Amino acid sequence: MKHMHYTEVEEEIPAEEGVKDTTIRWLISEKDGAENFAMRVFTIQPGGNTPHHQHDWEHEVFVLEGEGIMRSQDRREPLKPGDFIFIKPMEWHQMINESDEIFRIICLIPYKK
Repeated sequence: MKHMHYTEVEEEIPAEEGVKDTTIRWLISEKDGAENFAMRVFTIQPGGNTPHHQHDWEHEVFVLEGEGIMRSQDRREPLKPGDFIFIKPMEWHQMINESDEIFRIICLIPYKK
């Protein structure tokens, strides 16, 4: 069993092109013996964003803190603490922080099989 506070996990800068003022913490991953899913926390600073992208796997997202925008291919939806999102495989998505506060989300992804 692994039990930690998320702040004990090292923040990393995502390697994807198009990331701006965003960090990731891999809370649970294959390194921990998780065979099916990874749990990550993204912290998006004011003015920051994840890349606008798509891929072959789904995402489950839960908003922890702050307010942000979820941009799909053709719309923008406001997000607030307690909101959740299911992003289907190959669906365009991007998280954007247009506020003056930190925007923090939990994001779960399955491992590619």
